[in-house]
Amino acid sequence: MLSLIEQIKNGALWDFPGGVHPPENKTQSTSTHLAWASIPQEIVLPIKQHIGKPGILLVAVGDEVKKGQPLTRYDTNFSVPVHAPTSGVITAIENRTTAHPSGLRDMCVVIKPDFKDTWIERSPVTSLDDHTPDELIEMIRQAGVSGMGGAGFPTGRKVQSGLSRVEMLIVNAAECEPYITADDALMREHAEEIVAGIEVVEHILKPKLTIIGIEDNKPQAIEALERATENKDIVIRVVPTKYPSGGAKQLIKLLTNKEIPSGQHSADIGMVVLNVGTLQAIKAAIYDGEPSIRRVVTLTGNTFKQPRNVWALIGTSVQDLLDEFGYQPDKKLPRLIMGGPMMGFTLPHANVPITKISNCILAPTRKEIAPARHEMACIRCGDCAEVCPASLLPQQLQWYAKAQDYDKCEELDLKDCIECGACAYVCPSEIPLVQYYRQAKAEIRAQKWEAEAAERARQRFEEKKARMERDKAERENRFKKAAEDRRKEMKSSSGDDAIAAAIARVKSQKATSTDGEPQVKPAVAAAIAKAKAKQAEALQQGKEQPDNSEMAKLREERKRQARERKAEQQSPESNEANENKKDAVAAAVERAKARKAAQQATPSSSEQAQTSDGNETKKAAVSAAVERAKARKAAQKHAKEETSVVQQDDADDPKKVAIAAAVERAKARKADQLEKSEASLVEDNAEPADSKQAAVAAAVERAKARKAAQQAQSADSTDDDNDEPADPKKAAVAAAVERAKARKAAQQAQSTDSTDDDNAEPADPKKAAVAAAVERAKARKAAQQAQNANSTDDDNDDPADPKKAAVAAAVERAKARKAAQHAQSAADSTDDDNAEPADPKKAAVAAAVERAKARKAAQQAQSTDSTDEDNAEPADPKKAAVAAAVERAKARKAAQQAQSAADSTDDDNAEPADPKKAAVAAAVERAKARKLAKQQQDNKIEENK
Repeated sequence: MLSLIEQIKNGALWDFPGGVHPPENKTQSTSTHLAWASIPQEIVLPIKQHIGKPGILLVAVGDEVKKGQPLTRYDTNFSVPVHAPTSGVITAIENRTTAHPSGLRDMCVVIKPDFKDTWIERSPVTSLDDHTPDELIEMIRQAGVSGMGGAGFPTGRKVQSGLSRVEMLIVNAAECEPYITADDALMREHAEEIVAGIEVVEHILKPKLTIIGIEDNKPQAIEALERATENKDIVIRVVPTKYPSGGAKQLIKLLTNKEIPSGQHSADIGMVVLNVGTLQAIKAAIYDGEPSIRRVVTLTGNTFKQPRNVWALIGTSVQDLLDEFGYQPDKKLPRLIMGGPMMGFTLPHANVPITKISNCILAPTRKEIAPARHEMACIRCGDCAEVCPASLLPQQLQWYAKAQDYDKCEELDLKDCIECGACAYVCPSEIPLVQYYRQAKAEIRAQKWEAEAAERARQRFEEKKARMERDKAERENRFKKAAEDRRKEMKSSSGDDAIAAAIARVKSQKATSTDGEPQVKPAVAAAIAKAKAKQAEALQQGKEQPDNSEMAKLREERKRQARERKAEQQSPESNEANENKKDAVAAAVERAKARKAAQQATPSSSEQAQTSDGNETKKAAVSAAVERAKARKAAQKHAKEETSVVQQDDADDPKKVAIAAAVERAKARKADQLEKSEASLVEDNAEPADSKQAAVAAAVERAKARKAAQQAQSADSTDDDNDEPADPKKAAVAAAVERAKARKAAQQAQSTDSTDDDNAEPADPKKAAVAAAVERAKARKAAQQAQNANSTDDDNDDPADPKKAAVAAAVERAKARKAAQHAQSAADSTDDDNAEPADPKKAAVAAAVERAKARKAAQQAQSTDSTDEDNAEPADPKKAAVAAAVERAKARKAAQQAQSAADSTDDDNAEPADPKKAAVAAAVERAKARKLAKQQQDNKIEENK
């Protein structure tokens, strides 16, 4: 059985499946020779004219460039540089529309030619034997050569992939696309250059056989190639005309009967396929030193006056070629197609540059090539599957591509489609199948790029995470090693003793701060540090017993200082100093009293001066008021002196001193209130007209006497409270006894008041009814106060310790003050009730004034109670909070009682027209009082809850 190479040399040919025979229309452009297009006014060079990544720019706007100068450089194998096709100046680097089916804009370098066509220095190769295959491949790559048959694959990368594994070199000269004759014209006129390029590739790859495949519709080109390949080991194989025999896979099948597996390239089966235009560019790059800056372009179609093939510089716009070579557009349907009618695409406009893969500009009339019709539904004829050269299923691919089911498209091997357009050519429904396939391929590529980018990002993240973990582990190891090194160094230099000494110093400092001893002075600390340093030095020198004489001296000095401080504290001089402090405090208190007395004397003098022009009755009332004020002041002074004595006795206890200070502040506030009430009484009693006024004055005197007695009693209780009980239980019993005495005295004083009021003979039955109502209100008030006092006694029984006893005493003092204020308000209201106002309007005004005074007195009493409670220091914060809440509730109740009493007194002072009405009014008042008492009791129950 003959080998494959022998079969090929013997003229064997094979066939590929599918294919069509469209009208060729090639003769129009082959009737003339190749012409040179002139240099255009502007050259636009896209930096990406090949499959792969674009290069990196080497120039900037304003740079002057020469012909053949590289404008970009490549950094990957799938990239080639772009060169200047002529000399000139770079005017812009911007996005321009490029030759692509999408019609999108891409980055371009714009050159304004200077028409000098100045070349750069070139380095042609004279002998291939002087260079290695790798050097020749690098020259091809640096020249920017890429596939000029339409694919645009970097030629250097393709040749490199075939090193050491290529058996056959196949030259693609079929040019099966209708209308296109660029390769045909190139073979006719430059067959020698094509053969020279074949020799360069053979020198690099060293194949066993070189085959030129050419269709039988190019007789002149076949003849030219046969002349150029005489006496050379190159086989020219003429194949039948059939579209698309120019495809690489189809040509390999025709010439060798081999098929390229899906997803692989021709080099994987030992073959490399190169286009004749690419081989001519390889010859120019190696033997002439010229980069890829020009190519042959077919200008065809009935709109051209004379279709032909021209040499055009890369970057020349289509519009310049049309203007130069007699283009007359179709008036009704002007169209420009880049490529042939089968695989080409319509340009958006004529300002599109020629690139390395632009082999034809087709400008047909509407009669020559009918315009695209409206797409119709598929009739499932199956013609597309019969003509597909890749043996695919075009109908199903179109369905899935239209439904955007790209996974199915990949399963059906959409990537093997060569986009030849044979399926769309035979489709009776005018379905643009190739457009669907191109769009689906673009989407699949985009998804793959995104997936690859995500995978790269994931890998970078994992690598970064692993690197951070390694760094962390290394840091921890360094820290551990450093710690171990420090421990070793400390052990080697007796560092353990230093650590133990430091720990001992810290412990001694803590013990010193715990025992309350004074801190060591800096000088002493420095001496101790020196001594310890000497001791450590002695230990390091190897002495068994270091010199501790200085340490002993320091210890003796500290002991001596401690003894002196103790003696100073126990000496009588310190007691004398404390007494001197107490004397200074007493002197300050006396000076404050003197200032207060002077302030009180000033308003009294002014009142006497104002009343000197009045009648004798006014003077007598003023004198009586002054005497009463003096008596109260004397009683307060006596109580303050006794309190100061107690405070001096208990000066050693700061809690008692604070309580005494609070008592003094409360008494001072009470004295101010009494002075204000006295001034109001003097004004009210200015003009007693008759015996009624004398009775009022007598009642006022009795109330003042009772008040003085209560103040004296409260002062006594204060003195008793400030004493230090020997036993907490006895103190509690004494406090309870005092509270009982206070309640009893209050009740006796109340009964005395009621007796005095009953003995007074009212001048009128109406006044008697009023007095009876007043007495009933007082009785209700006294009952409520007694009930509150009993409940308070039950809550305050048996304090647990002296602190609680002190708190209870403070509470009792507050209650005593509150009772005194209630008595004062009651006396004032009684005096107002007994006075007969001359005018009802004035009586109403006076009643309102008294109510305001009563409310103000209640608020002051409440603030006084809160101040006393704040100054007390309870043993337990929770109990203190409970006591404060109880006191606030009592203060609110007292305020309500004062308000109700004032209101009821005002109502009682109104003169009823009839004793029956007075009785009814009294009954109403009693009902109100009972209702108020019940509400207060309910409120108290709610507060206790």
